[in-house]
Formats: sequence, structure tokens, C-alpha cells
Amino acid sequence: MRVHVLGAGIIGLACAVELLDRGHRVTVVDPAPGSGASRAAAGMLAPAGEAWHGEPEAGDLGVRSAALWPAYAARLGVPLHRTGTLLVGHDAGDAQLVARQVELLSGLGVDATELGPRDLRDHEPALGRVVAGALLAHDHAVDPRAVVSALLRRVELVPEPPADRPEVTVWATGSTLPPPYDALVRGVRGEVVRARCDDPPRHVLRGWVRGDSVYVVPRPDGEVVIGASMEEHAGPPVVTLGGVERLLVAARALVPSLDGAVLLEALARDRPATADHLPLVGPVDADTFLAAGHHRHGVLLAPLTARLLADAVEGGCVEGAVDPRRFDLPGAHPDAAEPHVAAAERTRA
Repeated sequence: MRVHVLGAGIIGLACAVELLDRGHRVTVVDPAPGSGASRAAAGMLAPAGEAWHGEPEAGDLGVRSAALWPAYAARLGVPLHRTGTLLVGHDAGDAQLVARQVELLSGLGVDATELGPRDLRDHEPALGRVVAGALLAHDHAVDPRAVVSALLRRVELVPEPPADRPEVTVWATGSTLPPPYDALVRGVRGEVVRARCDDPPRHVLRGWVRGDSVYVVPRPDGEVVIGASMEEHAGPPVVTLGGVERLLVAARALVPSLDGAVLLEALARDRPATADHLPLVGPVDADTFLAAGHHRHGVLLAPLTARLLADAVEGGCVEGAVDPRRFDLPGAHPDAAEPHVAAAERTRA
């Protein structure tokens, strides 16, 4: 089938490459590829670290997609950071947050090895004052910018929709879906800081400093990504002095050597969030599909989203937890994809 994928972030590109690999004719449309949320993302592949109370479906999706990442990264020629994640608390109040997360993970059957202050510093000499923590051995990381670059090399990219009429259109434009689907997503601003230092931490660090959450994600070249605030807001995402200050104060408390790091960049982007914090992956009418609304999990869920979207385009089952039709869509009906199923059969014939 001829498919137009609108949006060249990590989700749109992953979907496009999956469809190409299945033999479809795919064009990706984006005047500024990779410049949205993918540009700011830290790239944590962290179903354990991202687990949250009352979100079992999101956790299941994350575990399934994380299992795909080693082979996916190898296929793209992109390295994974595989030393695990340290979940840490700076003071006694933060230690309670660590304990709550470990208790949640234990209930989910996820391995989280609790560590005291001395063991934490043995694992990670760069750590400053911490009083409690845990090792999440299976939470890894990847550089989203490297992933986007690798995916871009495999697709046909144009800045404007071509004149040819596609049989399928996939909207993968993050938090800016077109009407009438724009009401399904909202932007949640996240601010991140990038720096470079001579002695970055060995592990991905996630934790709390006096109640403020922060992560520090190292790259192989000495770069570190520090993030990320989350703020409901109106208007375009902008970098704020207050947001950057909170991130730097928390990061430097966890990793004191960051005092000497060179500031490279401060960015703000909107995470595309839905009402139930689950993505939108599937049909909204006979020839229109969504791959959006991934909130904090776009990088983690990219390979699984690509498979689910391609299955739906080819007339397969749509996973209920991510089906856009779980919401009240204007003009959509439970059998909205049926005409497309017939079209797919005709195309294969």
C-alpha cells in the first residue's frame, strides 16, 4: 500500500521503517525531522523506573517494548547503555519515595535490588550524598538523536505532502494532531539540560532531591542529559530559569562533579499526553491512523508501537489498551477500520 507518515520523530520514523520492511511504499512528511520531543528526550528504556501506581497497562507495554530494544538497536547500529539504572534518594524524605517505588516494583514482580549508601557509592563513585537506593538492572538507555539519525537514513523524507494520494495516512505528530483528533492529546512541558564532563556517572541515575525528581543520563562521549520537569501549561514550551535551576540544583546534589561540567544546551518540548496516559495507536477511520500520545514513553515504546501500527494498517487486530477508538472520536464507530481491511485484502490480492 502507499502510505504517508506525517511526523518524523522517533515514533513516526519507527512506524515508517516497519511498514517499509513489510513491503509498503512509504513517504515520511516533516519539514523539521527529529526536532520535536525526540530532540529533547533522554532515551531511558526504563519500564521499572517509569512504573507508576494505577498504570498497569503502561507498565506491560513498557516491558514488552524494552525486550525488543537490544535487537532493534543492533539492527540500527546504535549502542545501548546497559549498566542499569540506580534509583536514589538524597535525604530521609526522598528515601521514602525510593521505598515506595521499590514496593510497587516488588508487587509487579520486577527485580529491584535495594542498596544502602555505601553500596550505592561502590556502584557509582560519582554519587554525592544519598541515603537509600536500588539497582534496576534491566533499565537501560539509548541516545534518541542517534536512533532518529539511523532511521532517517532508511526512509524517503519530504517537507510537504506529495501530490500522490495515499491509501493510508498515519499521523505521528506528537501533541499536535489535526482536528477532530486534537482534543485527544495535550502538551505537557518538559525541560532538559545537556552538559559535558570528564567524569560522567557510569549508570543512569533517577531519583529525588528534597522531593524534586531528577534524572542524569550519561552518553559514551561524556555528555550527560539532565531532566526533566513536567508541567501542564498553555502556549508553546519554553525554557524557564526556574525549571533549569531546579534541575541543576538536584543533579549537582546527586553528582557533585557536575559543578565543572560545560553547559551545552537547554531545551523545552511538549510531551504528548492523553487522558489515561496511554498512547494512541490504530485506526480512527478507514484510511487514517494515529501513532501519538506517548507522553514520557516515546523512545521506550517506539519498536512496539511500530509493530502494533503496522499490524493495524495491514488489517490485523488493534490492541485495546492503545486503540484510539477507546475515546469518543467524532465520526468514528467501532467498525471504523472495516473498509480498510477490505482494501488491504484487495491490495494483497
